[in-house]
Amino acid sequence: MSLGEGNTPCLGLPRLAQRLGIRQLSAKHEGLNPTGSHKDRMSAQAVARALAVDAHKVVLASSGNAAVSAAAYCAAAGLPCEVATYRDMPAPFARALDRLGARRVAFDQGPDRWAHVRRQVEEEGAFALTNFSVPAVGSPAFGVEGYRAVALECVAEGCVPDHVIVPTARGDLLWGMYSALRDLLAAGLIARMPRLWAVEPFARLSQVLAGAPAQADFGGSTAQFSIAGSTVTLQQQIAVQRSGGGAVVVGDADAARGVAELGAQGLWVELCAGACVGAAAQLCQHGHIAPQDHVLLLLTAKGDRDA
Repeated sequence: MSLGEGNTPCLGLPRLAQRLGIRQLSAKHEGLNPTGSHKDRMSAQAVARALAVDAHKVVLASSGNAAVSAAAYCAAAGLPCEVATYRDMPAPFARALDRLGARRVAFDQGPDRWAHVRRQVEEEGAFALTNFSVPAVGSPAFGVEGYRAVALECVAEGCVPDHVIVPTARGDLLWGMYSALRDLLAAGLIARMPRLWAVEPFARLSQVLAGAPAQADFGGSTAQFSIAGSTVTLQQQIAVQRSGGGAVVVGDADAARGVAELGAQGLWVELCAGACVGAAAQLCQHGHIAPQDHVLLLLTAKGDRDA
C-alpha cells in the first residue's frame, strides 16, 4: 500500500550549523511525504497489513499527524477508518479527517481514547494502528517497522551523523531509527552508532532517565500537539540509553524560535520539528555535541499543522 511515501531528502543547513558552532547540520524533511508527515511511513505498512488480514475497519487513537495519515491511506485502500481524538483536536486536522472520509469519535482524556480503540478491537474485530494499552506501549510493529526506512535512506545518501534529534511522543519514530541503525552497525555498514536524542515539550522521559517510574503519568501542557501526551514507553527509553543519547525538554517559545530559524533556511515545519533546533542548541551548550560533530534533525511534518 503506497501513496508515494519515503525518499525524503537529507538537506544541509550550513548557515544554521555555523550559528550553532558545529561542523555539519543536516535535516531529514519528513514533511515532504504525501500527507505531510513521517506518519505516512507507518500508515503504508500498517494499512497494507490490515488489507492482508482482511480487516473490515481500521481504528486508531490520534489527534494529529497519525490521524490524517491513516485516514488518507485507508481512503486509498477502501477501508473504513475510525479515529478516537481529543475533543479539542486542532481544526486543520479535523477538516482533513472530514475530507478524507474518516469517522471521528471525540474524548476528553487519553485513556478514554485507548479504551474506545480496545473495545473496537476486542468486540468489533477492528485493526488497530496505534496503542490501546494502559500503561502505554508503542504502535503495532507492522507500522513502526516503516520508520526503519528513515535511517536506511540517510545512510544510503551518505548521511551518517554523530547525533540524531527526534521529536518524540511515545517513541515510534525513535525506535524505528534506533533499530535500523543498530542492525546497520551489526552488519558493518556504519562505523558507529549515532547518539539518539528524544525532544519532548515537558519532562517525561527526562524524569524516567533520572529515576522516575516509567509507568507514571507525567502531566504538562504544550502547543506542540504532535508530541503532547503524558506517557513514556520502554522503546523510547531503550533507544536513547543504548545509543548513548538522552532526552531534551524544549518549551513552546524555544520551539517557535526554531520554526523561525528553519523558515529562514526555506523549511516550513510544525512546531515540534522546530523544537529540534532548540534541542541542538541545548546539547551544544552543555557539551553533549562537540564542535566537530555532525547533527541530523528529524523534521517530522510541514508547518500547516499549526494553523
